[in-house]
Formats: sequence, C-alpha cells, structure tokens
Amino acid sequence: MVETQRLILRPFTKDDAADAYEYLHEPMVHCFEDMRINSIEEAIDAVIERAKDNEYYFAITLKENGKVIGEIFAHPESDEHPGANRDTFSPCWMLNPEYHGKGYAYEAAYAYFEFLFNEKNARRLYAYTEDYNIASQKLCEKLGMRREGLYLEFISFVKDASGNTIYENTYEYAILKKEWK
Repeated sequence: MVETQRLILRPFTKDDAADAYEYLHEPMVHCFEDMRINSIEEAIDAVIERAKDNEYYFAITLKENGKVIGEIFAHPESDEHPGANRDTFSPCWMLNPEYHGKGYAYEAAYAYFEFLFNEKNARRLYAYTEDYNIASQKLCEKLGMRREGLYLEFISFVKDASGNTIYENTYEYAILKKEWK
C-alpha cells in the first residue's frame, strides 16, 4: 500500500467492481480498449484478476471515502525478452474522467514512481502515450520524464467503421532513478 496526502494506492478487492466499472466501461484512450468491460459481472471478474497481483497493480482510492477513481500498474521487464532488465518498468495509469483535472493522476503517479524506485529498485521507468493524449504527455513531463522518441504508426488498438486498422503515433517518455532524485 502507498499513501499520499489525498490518496491510497492499494491492491484491488472484489468490492471495487462498481467503481472500476465507472471508468472501464468506456476507456477514454484507445490503448485501454482491450480493458473495456460491459457489465458489473465483467467488472467483478476484472477486479478479481487485478487483485491477484497485489505487488504491482494498485487501485487509486480517495483517502476520504475509499472510492476507487482509477488504477496504476507496472511490472519488471521479463527475462524472456532479449536485453530486458528486471530493474526497468513501464508504468500505466488510468483515471475515472470524473476525477481529471484535480491533480490526482500526478499525485498517484509520483507516489508510484517513488515506490518503484525506492521499494522495487527500479533503475529506469518508461511510458508510452499516444500523440493525441496531451494530458498524459503533460503528466509525463511534470513527473520529470523526458520524451525519448515518436513511433509513427506504432501500434493499433482499434479499427475504423469499415474494419480498417487504425495505427497510432506513440511517444515514449522515460526517467532514470538518478534523474528522479
């Protein structure tokens, strides 16, 4: 568990399903499209699955009332990939749109970065964000991450009305532990 001034980052529980449904039934950016859920039953399954990873996958909750307003997670790169290091993580975050613009994403991400660098011995963190997701780019920059590159037509998460693949341009941001301090 990670605590901030207004938030608690903690593992998910089955009781979080209704709150998770609020932001997972209609993800705002395409990269979370595969996380879309269509019912409370699917939300229950989703939070139960998230709860299995109580080391890195956290619900972002309001300290004042325990409401889940989003999630944040990362995993060390796997040894299965050539050149991968278990000290490198790619954090992802998603927040209920009702709570955008209040500083919660920054507060949660900052605390999570501290957790990864100090508790999990991360050496490098990197994040991907679509070129149209200006808010996420600004958050990365506010966290001290540097833009490392732009991948043109990097990945696809959706198709257009005719069934054609829509490829998205994606920025990569990163920060090293020595830059964090």
